[in-house]
Amino acid sequence: MQKEEKQKPRYGTVNFEKRKHPRFDVDLPVEYGPGELFIQQGRALNMSEGGLLLYLPEQMEVGRHLSLKLFLPFGSKLETIEILVEVAWVDIHLEKDWGDYRTGVRFADISPDGLNKIKNFLRNLLG
Repeated sequence: MQKEEKQKPRYGTVNFEKRKHPRFDVDLPVEYGPGELFIQQGRALNMSEGGLLLYLPEQMEVGRHLSLKLFLPFGSKLETIEILVEVAWVDIHLEKDWGDYRTGVRFADISPDGLNKIKNFLRNLLG
């Protein structure tokens, strides 16, 4: 017979969220495309200091780089930020007429000024 080992209860905080930065729900227009051409339109539905959840009209390949123009409202003013993003994941698109593709992107190249604008925008969302 094997001796039963008594397990000690484990205490502590469990963190199921593996993101570096908290996500905020938004609804912002974006334009994107290859190189420096912004030829398509989509929506950003959540954002953090490290990336965005986009709804795009076309499916993207994981690892693809896109030039993205993000439009942020600051009071009555609209700021634009140009960012190079990398597709981190895409949702499985089960039906042909399902609508836009959910696409997670991370910031691959963003200016310090652009990152500061995003941080200020997110701070304003907190109130």
